[in-house]
Amino acid sequence: MGSGEQKGFTRITREQMQQIARSGPEALFSLIDYLQDIIEGFEHRIKELERQQKTDSSNSSKPPSSDGIAKRMYRPRQKSSRKPGGQIGHEGTTLSMVAHPDVVKIHLVRRCQHCNESLAENRVKGYVRRQVFDLPEITMEVSEHRAEIKRCRRCGRQTVAEFPAGVEQRTQYGSRIQSFAVYLKNQGLLSYQRTAEVFEDLLGVSLSEGTLAAIDRRCARRLEPVVQEIKDRLLQSRVRHYDETGMSINGKLAWLHSTSTLEYTYYYPHPRRGSAATEEIGILGRGKPSVSVHDNWSNYFGYDGEHALCNAHQGRELKFLAEECHQGWAERLYELLLEGKHRVDLANTAGRTKLSRGLLQRIHRRYEVLVGQGLRANPPPRRVSGGPSRGRIKRSKARNLAERLQRYRVETLRYLSDFSVPYDNNLAERDLRMMKVQQKISGTYRSAAGAMGFCRIRSLISTVKKQGASVIAALSLVFDGKNDLSLSSCLQKG
Repeated sequence: MGSGEQKGFTRITREQMQQIARSGPEALFSLIDYLQDIIEGFEHRIKELERQQKTDSSNSSKPPSSDGIAKRMYRPRQKSSRKPGGQIGHEGTTLSMVAHPDVVKIHLVRRCQHCNESLAENRVKGYVRRQVFDLPEITMEVSEHRAEIKRCRRCGRQTVAEFPAGVEQRTQYGSRIQSFAVYLKNQGLLSYQRTAEVFEDLLGVSLSEGTLAAIDRRCARRLEPVVQEIKDRLLQSRVRHYDETGMSINGKLAWLHSTSTLEYTYYYPHPRRGSAATEEIGILGRGKPSVSVHDNWSNYFGYDGEHALCNAHQGRELKFLAEECHQGWAERLYELLLEGKHRVDLANTAGRTKLSRGLLQRIHRRYEVLVGQGLRANPPPRRVSGGPSRGRIKRSKARNLAERLQRYRVETLRYLSDFSVPYDNNLAERDLRMMKVQQKISGTYRSAAGAMGFCRIRSLISTVKKQGASVIAALSLVFDGKNDLSLSSCLQKG
């Protein structure tokens, strides 16, 4: 009767209907089957479009930037039993007076404010103290290095003293100003133009964009062995977080890959997202046996070792099914995952290292029951008569999610049995967030070398901040001219 496709659908005329009616019941049944297939196809398309319209960053993996201004401005918060403001026991961050201020200014009492009697000769009984915290005036300091020249009385030749390490040019910028330039560009995420404006406005120093770019390149070159040390430390870590995001290099789509722990961060740009990039990076599936925490990107499962899925991602998908598709199993499963997280948090607070066997068994049994309900509520699609007879039949989002939760039950619930494995992959997402901000500002990287340099510098900055060290002190070491630059020296508390 037809191909079953919605495109190019042609209405059946009354004459054709009459001809079908005269042809007997079988022709009529074929027509009804054909029309039902058409209706089912349109119904599926309508549901898919409605699903897309209802998804945002709170119930799917879509980024917040795709929500639109209205949704970003209004995002209702869940009600809490806490009152607004600071909570009991919370330490405030108000400025506290210091015992030994840098400058003390005495304000004299000259006359009595009541009778105007002179108090110039009276003894001081005490002081009322107030302290003002401010920055000193920022000025450029120029240091001149003079190397002595002496002539030897014995041989008659001259000898010139050696300059300190890092003093190589007739005039040059010092390590501190170069470290500030790198910080503003790569941590403050300013453009070269705005970085130059900051130096001009605050220091009265004219730095060209070309000079700033050269400083960045010099920093990236010197950091290559340090970033290799970060990679080596990650290879020895048991729990590693992985994520990737799109980036533009020279106008072409590329990918920014990250590997993270609580102590270290490693970024790497690559034209590909899959195994070609993973092999070149050389961390996933290498080094010490580890647990890989990630989202459901199939490339990760191609490598040996244990895996753990991000339940923040899966929770958003379950939330959508519960709120927009009214599937009760999804709401109950989402609550079960959160209950498990709450149980783990309580156990950690109490100093325990695992949940009781009975509790684990109860959660696992409940999980299997709810996933089974999800599979039954979303049966696999049947092949449409008159449609393509070969190829994979497209499944619904709900069916795909239910099948994934069934297939990766161990990976989804690993956080319950291994407290070193987190509930989600938020660590990797946080480490990528500022990289996305950089892309919004700059839009693109002009070259692969520029993208690689930025990744090296950000790998150091993120690692240093995670370990509570001074970023400026670490960057200053890069430019001091010494040859013993290492990750350990950069992590010294400054």
